[in-house]
Amino acid sequence: MHTFSRRQFLKSSFAISGSLLLLPSCGSPKKDEAGNKYVVAKTTYGNVRGIRQDGVNIFKGIPYAGSVYGQYRFARPAPLEEWPGVRDALRLGTPAMQLKSSVYGIDEPDPGEDCLFLNIWTPANDNAKRPVMFYNHGGGYATGSGGSVAQDGANLARYFDVVVVETNHRLNIFGYLYLGEIAGNDYKSSGNNGLLDIVDGLKWVHENIAEFGGDPNNVMIWGESGGGMKTSCLYSMECAAPYFHKASIESGPCISVGSVENAAMVTELLLKTLDIEKKNWRTLFDVPTQRMYESINELYIKAAEERANGGPDINVSFSPILDGVVMNRHPFADGAPDISKDKPLIVGWNEDEYAFFVMTGGDVEALNLDETEYKGLEKYFEPLFGEKTKRIIETYRKSRPDATPANIWMEVMSVTMMGNGSIKIAEAKAKQGGASAYLYNFGYKSEVIIPGTNYPLGTPHAMDIPFKFNNVRKGNPSEGGMAGERVEKYQASLNFAELWTTFALVGKPGGKELPEWEPYNLITRPLMRIDSTCDLIYDRYPEERTLWSSIG
Repeated sequence: MHTFSRRQFLKSSFAISGSLLLLPSCGSPKKDEAGNKYVVAKTTYGNVRGIRQDGVNIFKGIPYAGSVYGQYRFARPAPLEEWPGVRDALRLGTPAMQLKSSVYGIDEPDPGEDCLFLNIWTPANDNAKRPVMFYNHGGGYATGSGGSVAQDGANLARYFDVVVVETNHRLNIFGYLYLGEIAGNDYKSSGNNGLLDIVDGLKWVHENIAEFGGDPNNVMIWGESGGGMKTSCLYSMECAAPYFHKASIESGPCISVGSVENAAMVTELLLKTLDIEKKNWRTLFDVPTQRMYESINELYIKAAEERANGGPDINVSFSPILDGVVMNRHPFADGAPDISKDKPLIVGWNEDEYAFFVMTGGDVEALNLDETEYKGLEKYFEPLFGEKTKRIIETYRKSRPDATPANIWMEVMSVTMMGNGSIKIAEAKAKQGGASAYLYNFGYKSEVIIPGTNYPLGTPHAMDIPFKFNNVRKGNPSEGGMAGERVEKYQASLNFAELWTTFALVGKPGGKELPEWEPYNLITRPLMRIDSTCDLIYDRYPEERTLWSSIG
């Protein structure tokens, strides 16, 4: 075992692989300086030039909608105009506005407002009608991009004959500021612009993906963490329904979304912060991009001050809301959405989700509990669970008799963060009686030690990204990163990728040498544990499931 610094952890989480694509000048030859051939594809807005690299055609930074800057800030995008000649699609597009340190693409531009670009990886532009895997990047609703190298789609395209698409879309205040109460009907959907951007990307795929060897009638939406939350929302949205046919929610179950009432209070607080009167709300268009972004942190401070002074309890959250326009219902709070009844769904989580947040936050105290110090867990659980604490500890000691106090703390924190919501979604889908739901745990264990402890990372949040993209491969630059050094990781990555690409193809996850993955039901409750060896487990840890179901 070896230790791993926080900086190394973050770097390897999002910088797994990739190669620099050179941008040719006008009148360039048919190959770049590395000898890779250029390829040209036709879209409804004009021709684009990508590059063929190691058997995959790669197109980066294709615009799928127009400007969202100036008068289009907080509105739907300007119409995308056609371009003459051939547009280079060889460099990642601009990420949504955020800190530069929170995007992880190679040769990626600095973040900015005009960010509606997508990337495509395809085996060939040959009209072969391959399944399309439309990935929603993580980072909550606040950070990230479709250019992170951990989720580079080349290996999925190369080894599994699928087309991978990833978008940049508006985030944080630029994607989710609600102006419906002060700006009129044209802005009633403004609180969900980030989601609507993704829908625009799906529409573009529907109209253009056949030219890139994809089947517009076989599109899978999927995503991890914030991407899983976005996928949860899209699964329930009528405007998205025509453009996808199956979905996967990974470590990001979204059961419900925010309210218009709270979003309107956040907007009023923003106007106060920027010293703008309601009647002059259009002044928001003129606020410099950086100033607008910096106002986010100011809002957290001002909301706390409001509460301390007896004012309203404002939750500063730039995320989807139940606006009655874009989102007419919560994703899964009231059961599985009828609009997607006939669309199969995968949902699940990593076994040690919380290890990521321990690593990045540095709060390792609970992981250093003595192996017999079970009573010490009460200190950590009582602020969260109150009088239910003792019952939780007793249940986990019974269901996992070999677990240490640190193990129990990690399990409880992980399942309450991502597991319980995933199970609720699987149950809702099973109760609906439509297309199948498939529940999973990702369980490959990294031996890398969390600094300041003797505790291994196990299967932390975000470690699944390079595994499911088949980017955990021999020779990758960060082969010994977050995933550790054990050779079993290669088979685990192949298993994960095969299950997901098979699901993209036929709507049921599977593999040639893998156990049959049975749909989730409320009697036997099958769950696939994904590792170098995959196992179908029936009603895994029923005492724990019953505990959390009763607590609510």
